[in-house]
Amino acid sequence: MKSALEKSQKKFEHTRLETWAMPGVPDVVLCDEGGHFHFVELKATPSNSVELRPHQVSWLSRHKHASTWVLVLRTAGRGTRTNKDPTPESVSLYLGSDAVDLKWYGLRVEPVYRSEGKVDWEEIFKLICFKETT
Repeated sequence: MKSALEKSQKKFEHTRLETWAMPGVPDVVLCDEGGHFHFVELKATPSNSVELRPHQVSWLSRHKHASTWVLVLRTAGRGTRTNKDPTPESVSLYLGSDAVDLKWYGLRVEPVYRSEGKVDWEEIFKLICFKETT
């Protein structure tokens, strides 16, 4: 995602968040050209399971009215922290309001966007920045 942000036609300020003070806060905060903030939780999985921790589900559910997202990389390999270069099988984008269903049903939940092969990052960024949430 980082390299796609840097190559994007749209200009984003992005910050990778690593916080222990507030468990559950998503991994990345984006600020778009209009000054609006978007929070993205990043996940990788070799299966249909999406391992959201309870604090993450809680945070995403509490902030579901905001621009909150879960971006899931499905890997053909193991996709763990020790395997830094997993082979991508698909990328799926979900609204933060889908967090409970993602925890229970994984990738069987219908995403806002799913790639099978080449990822259209511009489409993902467009959805993140312009999708109306309720």
